[in-house]
Amino acid sequence: MAPIASTSTYFDFRQALTTKKLVGLWRMMSDYRLAYAAANLSLAVSATAKMFTYLLLRNFADTILGDAAPFAGTLERTLIVIALGFVGLALLEGGFSYFSGRLAAYSAEGITRRLRNFLFDHIQRLSLAYHSKTPTGDLIERVTSDVDSVRSFFNEQAIGIGRIVFLFIINFLAIWDLSWKLAMASIVVIPLILVVSLWFFKKVTTAYEKYQEQEAMLSTTLQENLTGVRVVKAFARQEYEKAKFEKDNWEKFLRGKAFLKMHSLFWPLSDIACGFQMLGGFVYAAILAIHGEITVGTYPAYVGLVVWLIWPMRNLGRIIVQTSTGLVSYGRLMEIIKQERENLTDGRAQAQGAVLPVSTLHRTQDGVPPRPGPPVPAPQVQADGTGQAQVSLPSRTGVPPMLAARTVSKDPVRGEIVFEDVSFQYEDSGSEVIKNVSFHVRPGDSVALLGSTGSGKTSLVNLLPRFHEYTDGRILLDGVELKDYPREYLRRQIGIVEQEPFLFSRSIGENVSYGVGRDVPQDEVERAARAAAIHDVILSFPDGYKTLVGEKGVTLSGGQKQRVAIARTLLKNPRILILDDSTSSVDTETEAEIRAALNRLMENRTTFIIAHRIQSVMNADLILVMDKGTVVQMGKHEELVAQDGMYRRIYEIQTRIDEELEQEVQSVK
Repeated sequence: MAPIASTSTYFDFRQALTTKKLVGLWRMMSDYRLAYAAANLSLAVSATAKMFTYLLLRNFADTILGDAAPFAGTLERTLIVIALGFVGLALLEGGFSYFSGRLAAYSAEGITRRLRNFLFDHIQRLSLAYHSKTPTGDLIERVTSDVDSVRSFFNEQAIGIGRIVFLFIINFLAIWDLSWKLAMASIVVIPLILVVSLWFFKKVTTAYEKYQEQEAMLSTTLQENLTGVRVVKAFARQEYEKAKFEKDNWEKFLRGKAFLKMHSLFWPLSDIACGFQMLGGFVYAAILAIHGEITVGTYPAYVGLVVWLIWPMRNLGRIIVQTSTGLVSYGRLMEIIKQERENLTDGRAQAQGAVLPVSTLHRTQDGVPPRPGPPVPAPQVQADGTGQAQVSLPSRTGVPPMLAARTVSKDPVRGEIVFEDVSFQYEDSGSEVIKNVSFHVRPGDSVALLGSTGSGKTSLVNLLPRFHEYTDGRILLDGVELKDYPREYLRRQIGIVEQEPFLFSRSIGENVSYGVGRDVPQDEVERAARAAAIHDVILSFPDGYKTLVGEKGVTLSGGQKQRVAIARTLLKNPRILILDDSTSSVDTETEAEIRAALNRLMENRTTFIIAHRIQSVMNADLILVMDKGTVVQMGKHEELVAQDGMYRRIYEIQTRIDEELEQEVQSVK
């Protein structure tokens, strides 16, 4: 069926944020209100046809059994007209009921399609801090189950309320036309139904919220188990995971039981009340018919009309109760939607949609064009007798702390990076994970970060692409405050190889070219794969670069996945590289191949290398030794080995282990 009106495929659901949930749901219907109004209008026509069916039944009964004269002249002709009337009204009722359902489904599916698309896009744009503290299973539950509850609200509950309202008004007016006494006697129980429904609505809302929370927890448990299935099998923890899942599932059962108990209590009460209402109406109508106050044909007409008056009101109670699920789901979805997005385009250092490196400029005043400021001086690094790094930052006389808007070129960044007393702490942490870190990196230099787990190495490099914002000090990139660069531009300039690389369920070739954002010729993909020492491995597969990898690349070994991730980063051709322990999962021979390729490709690129092995950082231009968020030593390999400090102790331990291992290998030979 063609759409009633041209509808947009995008709607900013942040416009639906409000404490009044029904108002929010109404706003979500933007662009679909006309179709929804047509659905309700079709319902009104269908309900009217149903009402006229019973009025026609009255005429039929009065003509056959009563004293009414045939309205078509003869009895035979009157019966034919009545029969055609029944057929026509049935077709009218069924046809418009179909159109109503079709339009309601069209509206509901269109709204939820836009909602899913928006949520998917919105979740991707939320900060890394939000994703770090929000369980994946909870997000999946909200995007699937809660969105489906909202769809049911628009497809069933909302249109159902409209249907019930129309049926009540039309049938009540019809009964009033038959007898005002019957009309008043037929609605005695309706206030009771409404009061009971509203009471159950509050109870069901609370029960459903608890049920959805537990279902999200169960989804998180399942998601974590499937993601870590290798760990579960490696430690033979199937029974433990089974017990954990059964515990969460049992809690879901209990909450679901309480939720359904609310429904099971509502139905008997409403059915008994409605049953007595109709029985009383039937008896009262019969008494009126016996006393001649209504005709014989009026009685069956009333019986049919009162059924469509009372039972819809009983269903109104059911819909009011079920509406609570839609409202709860709306609230749960708005909890995601109200989260502030990570602004990818903010930054003063931009022009024509691009942000690019330029020299420092003074703030403009009164329309005076900006003039170049002095270059950023490099910090002076010295080591004291204890092996501690002493950093002296020259003053930047004449350079205001705030940078002005500037005109920039579209060239890539050069890669000069300066950390000036940078500190950082997570939002939910009471202590700093990075404390007063200062160092200077020239364009094309390689910087190695060495330290124990939790020393702040990864947190430090995560500040460069603005995954997190430093809380004190500042970072300069090519003389410009890092916060002045939009995140989108920074991340195009930075290539990252994670410690645990992620591969999508696509072909190897698609995974390699994923980060480029354009159609990549096959020869470029292969060059990157050769540089990462994975080309020959890929060709050994029957489908070569078209070989599909499973979730997270489970069909590849750990070292192979890591080299595919390295190839993906190299193909991006970034100006700044971040290698987060990227050779930890490969053997010594493969590491040597990757290191040789990276040494060639890292020329003229600023590179940050996170590693635990001294052999991986020996050739770095600058080595930062970190402990508890601070830089305790800084310098080149030769300088640090000569100092008494953490670096030399790590070097001696690893050297001794390598020597002992080599002796054992020689003894075996």
